[in-house]
Amino acid sequence: MLTIFIIVAVIIVLVVLVLAVGTTSKAYDFKHTIDPNPLEPDTNDEVNLNKQKDS
Repeated sequence: MLTIFIIVAVIIVLVVLVLAVGTTSKAYDFKHTIDPNPLEPDTNDEVNLNKQKDS
């Protein structure tokens, strides 16, 4: 009976670990935040590129 609880606990730990790694990987892939760094130009935005050229 104790071994069943241990097996269930190990499965739960593995699921949590997989979810944590997946979430962390997705967070590293996410390039933009709600408040992006104002010193870092957004090279994909044509409006920002035009503003930089005019300056």
